[in-house]
Amino acid sequence: MSLKSLQKKIGATPDGIFGPSTLRKAMEFFKLTPIRAAHFFGQTSHETGGFRSFSENLNYSADGLQRIFAKYFPGNLEQSYARNPEKIANRVYANRMGNGDEASGDGWKYRGRGALQLTGKDNYKAFSQYLGKPEIMTNPDLVTTQYAFESAMFFFDKNKLWSICDQGITDKAITSLTKRINGGTHGLEDRNQKTKKYYQFIKP
Repeated sequence: MSLKSLQKKIGATPDGIFGPSTLRKAMEFFKLTPIRAAHFFGQTSHETGGFRSFSENLNYSADGLQRIFAKYFPGNLEQSYARNPEKIANRVYANRMGNGDEASGDGWKYRGRGALQLTGKDNYKAFSQYLGKPEIMTNPDLVTTQYAFESAMFFFDKNKLWSICDQGITDKAITSLTKRINGGTHGLEDRNQKTKKYYQFIKP
């Protein structure tokens, strides 16, 4: 999904600019309050690099694999996986999150996609049921091309994050959300800035 494709979906002018008009249309389309919309799109904007990337990048070098996924690559095993995203995904996501073993191909099939990186067969299945779209299981690329933001809303619903949003546009709420989404505070300054900027676009 690109920003322009999102704009077409929600009935906004497809100019590739996430400004007040697009945000208001998105808020209406996804039935969000101004506060929830500011938090939701502030977080997803950061996670997607400004609504540009909706699929996990697994094109790691051997050094990158040792730095990030060392436990999956003992010895010099990483050399035969480096710069092969499909092989990497099948190894690091094997036998967890509902995925089969490395040979099953589930790691690649159900790799991270969407505005908040839906990952793993179990999560794809839960999302397909949430949306009532069983075809997602056989064509998971739909999470990238059509349902990138719906998958992020599923994450917010599943993890009860809207109640944090409803605390207001505060540093505390933004930090709490960031920790729940990221597992830490990576990119907190950018998330904070985007959330507050977006709220200025649409606040009552």
